[in-house]
Amino acid sequence: MRGFQHICVVGAGFLGTQIGLQCAAHGYRTTLVDLSAAAREKSQQVVTDELNRRIAEGLHDASESSAVQARLTYHDDLEQGVSSADLVIEAIPERLDLKRALFAQLDALTDSKTILATNSSSIKISAIESATERLDRVLNMHFYGMIWDRPMVELMRGSATSDATIQAVYRCAQRIGVTPLVVDRESTGFIFNRVWRAIKRETLHLVNDGVTSHENVDRAWMIFTGMKLGPFALMDRIGLDVICDIENVYYRESGLERDAPPPILTERVARGDLGCKTGKGFYTYPNPAFEDPQWLKGEVYPLMGSPATDLS
Repeated sequence: MRGFQHICVVGAGFLGTQIGLQCAAHGYRTTLVDLSAAAREKSQQVVTDELNRRIAEGLHDASESSAVQARLTYHDDLEQGVSSADLVIEAIPERLDLKRALFAQLDALTDSKTILATNSSSIKISAIESATERLDRVLNMHFYGMIWDRPMVELMRGSATSDATIQAVYRCAQRIGVTPLVVDRESTGFIFNRVWRAIKRETLHLVNDGVTSHENVDRAWMIFTGMKLGPFALMDRIGLDVICDIENVYYRESGLERDAPPPILTERVARGDLGCKTGKGFYTYPNPAFEDPQWLKGEVYPLMGSPATDLS
Protein backbone atom coordinates (compact mmCIF):
# COMPACT_ATOMS: atom_id res chain seq x y z
CA MET A 1 0.00 0.00 0.00
CA ARG A 2 1.57 3.28 -1.13
CA GLY A 3 2.06 6.23 1.18
CA PHE A 4 -0.67 8.83 1.53
CA GLN A 5 -0.57 12.02 -0.51
CA HIS A 6 -3.90 13.62 0.37
CA ILE A 7 -5.80 13.43 3.67
CA CYS A 8 -9.35 14.67 4.08
CA VAL A 9 -10.93 15.42 7.47
CA VAL A 10 -14.73 15.64 7.52
CA GLY A 11 -15.91 17.92 10.31
CA ALA A 12 -14.11 21.20 11.08
CA GLY A 13 -14.96 21.32 14.77
CA PHE A 14 -12.67 21.36 17.80
CA LEU A 15 -10.82 18.13 17.07
CA GLY A 16 -11.30 17.96 13.31
CA THR A 17 -9.51 21.30 12.98
CA GLN A 18 -6.61 20.06 15.08
CA ILE A 19 -6.29 16.85 13.07
CA GLY A 20 -6.29 18.83 9.84
CA LEU A 21 -3.65 21.24 11.11
CA GLN A 22 -1.47 18.41 12.41
CA CYS A 23 -1.55 16.68 9.01
CA ALA A 24 -0.83 19.89 7.08
CA ALA A 25 1.94 20.90 9.47
CA HIS A 26 3.73 17.63 8.73
CA GLY A 27 3.63 17.89 4.98
CA TYR A 28 0.35 16.34 3.89
CA ARG A 29 -2.00 18.02 1.43
CA THR A 30 -5.05 18.28 3.64
CA THR A 31 -8.70 19.17 3.09
CA LEU A 32 -11.17 20.05 5.83
CA VAL A 33 -14.81 19.57 4.82
CA ASP A 34 -17.71 21.13 6.70
CA LEU A 35 -21.11 22.21 5.42
CA SER A 36 -21.29 25.04 7.95
CA ALA A 37 -19.76 28.33 6.86
CA ALA A 38 -19.55 29.39 10.51
CA ALA A 39 -17.65 26.21 11.42
CA ARG A 40 -15.20 26.71 8.54
CA GLU A 41 -14.63 30.34 9.50
CA LYS A 42 -14.05 29.48 13.15
CA SER A 43 -11.72 26.65 12.16
CA GLN A 44 -9.63 28.95 9.98
CA GLN A 45 -9.32 31.41 12.85
CA VAL A 46 -8.21 28.63 15.21
CA VAL A 47 -5.54 27.57 12.71
CA THR A 48 -4.34 31.16 12.26
CA ASP A 49 -4.17 31.72 16.02
CA GLU A 50 -2.27 28.48 16.59
CA LEU A 51 0.24 29.21 13.84
CA ASN A 52 0.76 32.74 15.18
CA ARG A 53 1.41 31.25 18.62
CA ARG A 54 4.05 28.98 17.14
CA ILE A 55 5.71 31.93 15.39
CA ALA A 56 5.70 33.94 18.63
CA GLU A 57 7.27 31.02 20.51
CA GLY A 58 9.88 30.43 17.82
CA LEU A 59 8.48 27.06 16.78
CA HIS A 60 7.75 28.20 13.19
CA ASP A 61 8.86 31.10 11.09
CA ALA A 62 6.41 33.03 8.93
CA SER A 63 7.33 31.15 5.75
CA GLU A 64 6.71 27.76 7.41
CA SER A 65 3.32 28.92 8.65
CA SER A 66 2.42 30.15 5.18
CA ALA A 67 3.37 26.76 3.74
CA VAL A 68 1.16 24.98 6.28
CA GLN A 69 -1.80 27.20 5.41
CA ALA A 70 -1.20 26.58 1.69
CA ARG A 71 -1.42 22.82 2.26
CA LEU A 72 -4.64 23.14 4.29
CA THR A 73 -7.75 23.90 2.26
CA TYR A 74 -11.45 24.05 3.16
CA HIS A 75 -14.48 22.79 1.29
CA ASP A 76 -18.24 22.82 1.73
CA ASP A 77 -18.84 20.05 -0.81
CA LEU A 78 -18.19 16.50 0.37
CA GLU A 79 -17.72 14.98 -3.09
CA GLN A 80 -15.15 17.54 -4.13
CA GLY A 81 -13.46 17.55 -0.74
CA VAL A 82 -12.80 13.79 -0.66
CA SER A 83 -11.81 13.62 -4.31
CA SER A 84 -8.34 12.03 -4.59
CA ALA A 85 -8.07 11.49 -0.81
CA ASP A 86 -6.04 8.45 0.26
CA LEU A 87 -7.32 8.67 3.84
CA VAL A 88 -10.58 10.19 5.08
CA ILE A 89 -10.93 10.86 8.79
CA GLU A 90 -14.48 11.43 10.03
CA ALA A 91 -14.76 13.89 12.94
CA ILE A 92 -18.48 14.65 13.17
CA PRO A 93 -20.78 14.52 16.25
CA GLU A 94 -20.85 11.35 18.34
CA ARG A 95 -24.03 9.85 16.89
CA LEU A 96 -24.08 6.45 15.26
CA ASP A 97 -26.82 7.34 12.75
CA LEU A 98 -24.84 10.34 11.49
CA LYS A 99 -21.62 8.37 11.22
CA ARG A 100 -23.20 5.46 9.35
CA ALA A 101 -24.88 7.83 6.92
CA LEU A 102 -21.59 9.62 6.29
CA PHE A 103 -19.64 6.38 5.81
CA ALA A 104 -22.20 5.24 3.24
CA GLN A 105 -21.66 8.50 1.36
CA LEU A 106 -17.89 8.21 1.61
CA ASP A 107 -18.01 4.64 0.34
CA ALA A 108 -19.87 5.83 -2.77
CA LEU A 109 -17.76 8.96 -3.36
CA THR A 110 -14.19 7.76 -2.81
CA ASP A 111 -11.88 5.42 -4.65
CA SER A 112 -12.19 1.81 -3.50
CA LYS A 113 -8.59 1.98 -2.22
CA THR A 114 -9.26 4.95 0.06
CA ILE A 115 -9.07 4.17 3.79
CA LEU A 116 -11.99 5.44 5.89
CA ALA A 117 -11.35 6.17 9.57
CA THR A 118 -13.61 7.37 12.34
CA ASN A 119 -12.29 9.61 15.08
CA SER A 120 -15.17 8.52 17.32
CA SER A 121 -14.46 8.69 21.04
CA SER A 122 -16.69 5.76 21.94
CA ILE A 123 -18.35 4.15 18.89
CA LYS A 124 -16.60 1.06 17.56
CA ILE A 125 -15.92 0.85 13.85
CA SER A 126 -17.71 -2.52 13.87
CA ALA A 127 -20.96 -0.60 14.42
CA ILE A 128 -20.26 1.60 11.37
CA GLU A 129 -18.44 -0.64 8.90
CA SER A 130 -21.48 -2.35 7.38
CA ALA A 131 -22.46 1.00 5.84
CA THR A 132 -19.55 0.41 3.44
CA GLU A 133 -18.37 -2.25 1.00
CA ARG A 134 -14.71 -2.03 2.11
CA LEU A 135 -14.49 -3.83 5.44
CA ASP A 136 -10.73 -4.28 5.00
CA ARG A 137 -10.13 -0.52 4.75
CA VAL A 138 -12.02 0.93 7.73
CA LEU A 139 -10.84 1.50 11.30
CA ASN A 140 -11.05 3.64 14.42
CA MET A 141 -8.39 6.36 14.44
CA HIS A 142 -8.94 8.20 17.68
CA PHE A 143 -7.03 11.39 18.45
CA TYR A 144 -7.13 13.46 21.64
CA GLY A 145 -7.83 17.18 21.96
CA MET A 146 -4.83 19.52 21.87
CA ILE A 147 -2.97 17.05 19.69
CA TRP A 148 0.31 18.95 19.95
CA ASP A 149 0.20 18.52 23.75
CA ARG A 150 -1.18 14.96 23.70
CA PRO A 151 0.48 13.45 20.62
CA MET A 152 -1.07 10.00 20.44
CA VAL A 153 -3.69 8.21 18.39
CA GLU A 154 -5.43 4.90 19.09
CA LEU A 155 -5.92 2.53 16.15
CA MET A 156 -8.59 -0.16 16.41
CA ARG A 157 -9.66 -2.70 13.80
CA GLY A 158 -13.11 -3.59 12.64
CA SER A 159 -14.21 -7.15 11.87
CA ALA A 160 -12.03 -7.45 8.76
CA THR A 161 -9.57 -4.53 8.81
CA SER A 162 -6.44 -5.66 6.99
CA ASP A 163 -2.89 -5.60 8.35
CA ALA A 164 -1.96 -3.41 5.38
CA THR A 165 -4.54 -0.81 6.45
CA ILE A 166 -3.25 -0.74 10.02
CA GLN A 167 0.35 -0.49 8.80
CA ALA A 168 -0.42 2.36 6.40
CA VAL A 169 -2.24 4.39 9.05
CA TYR A 170 0.45 3.54 11.62
CA ARG A 171 3.12 5.02 9.34
CA CYS A 172 0.95 8.07 8.69
CA ALA A 173 0.55 8.66 12.43
CA GLN A 174 4.29 8.54 12.93
CA ARG A 175 4.82 10.99 10.09
CA ILE A 176 2.46 13.55 11.64
CA GLY A 177 4.26 13.36 14.96
CA VAL A 178 1.84 11.32 17.06
CA THR A 179 2.43 7.97 18.74
CA PRO A 180 0.19 5.22 17.31
CA LEU A 181 -1.26 2.86 19.93
CA VAL A 182 -2.81 -0.29 18.45
CA VAL A 183 -5.77 -1.65 20.40
CA ASP A 184 -5.48 -5.43 20.19
CA ARG A 185 -9.07 -6.23 21.15
CA GLU A 186 -12.17 -4.21 20.31
CA SER A 187 -13.01 -2.00 23.28
CA THR A 188 -15.54 0.80 23.81
CA GLY A 189 -13.36 3.75 24.76
CA PHE A 190 -10.15 2.19 23.42
CA ILE A 191 -7.32 2.63 25.95
CA PHE A 192 -7.18 6.04 27.59
CA ASN A 193 -10.88 6.82 27.23
CA ARG A 194 -11.67 3.73 29.32
CA VAL A 195 -9.71 5.43 32.11
CA TRP A 196 -11.14 8.90 31.35
CA ARG A 197 -14.65 7.49 31.26
CA ALA A 198 -14.30 6.19 34.84
CA ILE A 199 -13.04 9.61 35.94
CA LYS A 200 -15.94 11.41 34.23
CA ARG A 201 -18.55 9.07 35.70
CA GLU A 202 -17.28 9.27 39.26
CA THR A 203 -16.65 13.04 39.28
CA LEU A 204 -20.08 13.77 37.77
CA HIS A 205 -21.76 11.59 40.39
CA LEU A 206 -19.71 13.10 43.22
CA VAL A 207 -21.22 16.48 42.41
CA ASN A 208 -24.66 15.26 41.35
CA ASP A 209 -24.99 13.33 44.64
CA GLY A 210 -24.16 16.46 46.65
CA VAL A 211 -20.85 15.16 47.99
CA THR A 212 -18.93 18.27 46.98
CA SER A 213 -18.72 21.00 44.34
CA HIS A 214 -17.27 20.71 40.87
CA GLU A 215 -14.73 23.36 41.89
CA ASN A 216 -13.44 21.20 44.72
CA VAL A 217 -13.19 18.15 42.46
CA ASP A 218 -11.08 20.17 40.06
CA ARG A 219 -8.95 21.62 42.86
CA ALA A 220 -8.26 18.13 44.22
CA TRP A 221 -7.35 16.85 40.77
CA MET A 222 -5.09 19.78 39.90
CA ILE A 223 -3.25 19.71 43.24
CA PHE A 224 -2.77 15.94 43.20
CA THR A 225 -1.75 15.55 39.54
CA GLY A 226 -0.15 18.94 38.88
CA MET A 227 -2.31 19.31 35.77
CA LYS A 228 -3.58 22.71 34.65
CA LEU A 229 -7.17 21.54 34.17
CA GLY A 230 -9.47 19.48 36.34
CA PRO A 231 -12.08 17.04 34.99
CA PHE A 232 -14.90 19.60 34.88
CA ALA A 233 -12.77 22.24 33.15
CA LEU A 234 -11.68 19.60 30.64
CA MET A 235 -15.29 18.57 29.99
CA ASP A 236 -16.11 22.24 29.35
CA ARG A 237 -13.29 22.40 26.82
CA ILE A 238 -14.44 19.25 25.01
CA GLY A 239 -18.07 20.40 25.00
CA LEU A 240 -20.77 19.17 27.38
CA ASP A 241 -22.97 18.08 24.47
CA VAL A 242 -20.13 15.88 23.23
CA ILE A 243 -19.59 14.50 26.73
CA CYS A 244 -23.30 13.74 27.05
CA ASP A 245 -23.40 11.96 23.68
CA ILE A 246 -20.42 9.81 24.67
CA GLU A 247 -21.89 8.95 28.06
CA ASN A 248 -25.11 7.89 26.35
CA VAL A 249 -23.12 5.47 24.18
CA TYR A 250 -21.80 3.75 27.31
CA TYR A 251 -25.28 3.80 28.89
CA ARG A 252 -26.95 2.21 25.87
CA GLU A 253 -24.29 -0.48 25.82
CA SER A 254 -24.49 -1.39 29.52
CA GLY A 255 -28.11 -0.55 30.35
CA LEU A 256 -26.99 0.31 33.89
CA GLU A 257 -28.65 3.35 35.48
CA ARG A 258 -25.32 4.33 37.05
CA ASP A 259 -24.00 4.82 33.51
CA ALA A 260 -26.75 7.28 32.51
CA PRO A 261 -25.59 10.91 32.21
CA PRO A 262 -26.64 12.58 35.50
CA PRO A 263 -28.84 15.71 35.70
CA ILE A 264 -25.94 18.08 36.39
CA LEU A 265 -24.79 17.27 32.85
CA THR A 266 -28.07 16.78 30.99
CA GLU A 267 -29.66 19.93 32.42
CA ARG A 268 -26.75 22.08 31.28
CA VAL A 269 -26.94 20.58 27.81
CA ALA A 270 -30.70 21.21 27.68
CA ARG A 271 -30.10 24.88 28.60
CA GLY A 272 -27.44 25.23 25.92
CA ASP A 273 -24.64 25.70 28.47
CA LEU A 274 -22.13 23.59 26.57
CA GLY A 275 -18.82 24.86 27.92
CA CYS A 276 -16.15 27.02 26.31
CA LYS A 277 -17.90 27.20 22.94
CA THR A 278 -21.04 28.81 24.38
CA GLY A 279 -19.39 30.88 27.12
CA LYS A 280 -20.82 28.85 29.98
CA GLY A 281 -20.72 25.26 31.20
CA PHE A 282 -19.50 24.29 34.64
CA TYR A 283 -17.49 27.53 34.48
CA THR A 284 -18.06 30.88 32.77
CA TYR A 285 -15.86 31.93 29.83
CA PRO A 286 -13.71 33.75 28.97
CA ASN A 287 -11.60 34.09 32.10
CA PRO A 288 -12.91 31.06 34.03
CA ALA A 289 -12.39 31.11 37.78
CA PHE A 290 -9.76 28.35 37.75
CA GLU A 291 -7.36 30.59 35.81
CA ASP A 292 -7.03 32.89 38.83
CA PRO A 293 -3.83 31.88 40.70
CA GLN A 294 -5.67 32.31 44.02
CA TRP A 295 -8.52 29.99 43.02
CA LEU A 296 -6.55 26.83 43.72
CA LYS A 297 -6.14 27.89 47.35
CA GLY A 298 -9.89 27.68 47.90
CA GLU A 299 -12.39 30.15 49.28
CA VAL A 300 -13.44 31.27 52.75
CA TYR A 301 -15.60 28.46 54.07
CA PRO A 302 -19.21 29.67 54.52
CA LEU A 303 -20.26 28.97 58.13
CA MET A 304 -24.03 29.11 57.65
CA GLY A 305 -23.82 32.80 56.87
CA SER A 306 -22.29 33.60 60.27
CA PRO A 307 -19.07 35.55 60.76
CA ALA A 308 -16.01 33.45 61.44
CA THR A 309 -15.43 32.67 65.11
CA ASP A 310 -12.01 32.70 66.74
CA LEU A 311 -11.73 29.34 68.50
CA SER A 312 -8.33 30.01 70.02
